[in-house]
Amino acid sequence: MTKYIIYTDGGSRGNPGVAGAGVLVTNEAGKVLREATRPLGLMTNNEAEYEAVILGLETAKKVIGKKNLGGAQVEVRLDSELVARQLAGKYQVKEKPLQFLFMKIWNMRVDVFSHITFTHIPREKNSHADRLANRAMDQASSRPGKLF
Repeated sequence: MTKYIIYTDGGSRGNPGVAGAGVLVTNEAGKVLREATRPLGLMTNNEAEYEAVILGLETAKKVIGKKNLGGAQVEVRLDSELVARQLAGKYQVKEKPLQFLFMKIWNMRVDVFSHITFTHIPREKNSHADRLANRAMDQASSRPGKLF
């Protein structure tokens, strides 16, 4: 089984504030396969973290390819302990906006990613995804009136 690692980071300047997501998809050896960023508009930091996971899964799906998804093992690494533990089933998801995002990811797990794990990592091991998330927030900030 081929293993892919997705590093994700979402951030919000102001919480809620201008938000962005950054994603890095690598193979097991650490070779970068794809980067992705997405300006997210105005939202909380936790919402941005969930959106980053969604962007990561969408990006990985394109990288891996439809015919190879069944044999792919995917590990999502993120520095949000709350979101990692919620997605791993260790914490409840109590906030309504996060419940919607959680269900979106859950459906992707069921439909596409049958071999997936979520791992909390220290912030310093997620610096590449953090840079990408900041780039997305900078893009959102530089486009006045384009936050929604």
